[in-house]
Amino acid sequence: MGTMLQDEAFHFLRLGTFLERADNTARLVDVKFNAVHGDFFGVDNAHGQEYDFYHWSAILRSVSAFEVYRKVYRDVIKPECVAELLILRPDMPRSLLGCLNEVITNLALVTNDTFSETQRRAGKLRADLQYARIDEILATGLHAFLTQFLDRVNELGAHISREFFGAGDGLSIIFQVAINHMRHRLAMSRL
Repeated sequence: MGTMLQDEAFHFLRLGTFLERADNTARLVDVKFNAVHGDFFGVDNAHGQEYDFYHWSAILRSVSAFEVYRKVYRDVIKPECVAELLILRPDMPRSLLGCLNEVITNLALVTNDTFSETQRRAGKLRADLQYARIDEILATGLHAFLTQFLDRVNELGAHISREFFGAGDGLSIIFQVAINHMRHRLAMSRL
């Protein structure tokens, strides 16, 4: 992608990339937090704390966030800080908020002059993340929050497909158009 022409196809590809990344991060956080315990705060014995460190550091490493966590929090790995980093930090590229920022940036580059329903939905989802607090999310339930987020991201993908391609098949349409465009450019470059 580093040498790809930055035209509409490029921005649609980026749209799909960041929607999928947000979806993957939300699913990872949801599954891994529920895998430890219902309350996910671990146990008090030394073996439990050792397990927690390796569990949370593995999660952070899986999204290339271990070093970022150490730089931002400069503390032992705490589940609530992991959740905050992967959900609410705008400067973390794989966080839900970071992905939504990129979605909105790329959406603005492919829409016409009128403000679309898709942009409104993306902006509302971003605003909900921007003004959320991790303690409120955890108090109301992380699983419920992430389930709702996943539903909204999938709806956003479907809106993008309908608005730009006249289809309701979600992210697969976006990726198909971008892939077809890239194949066409590759074929043309070989001539």
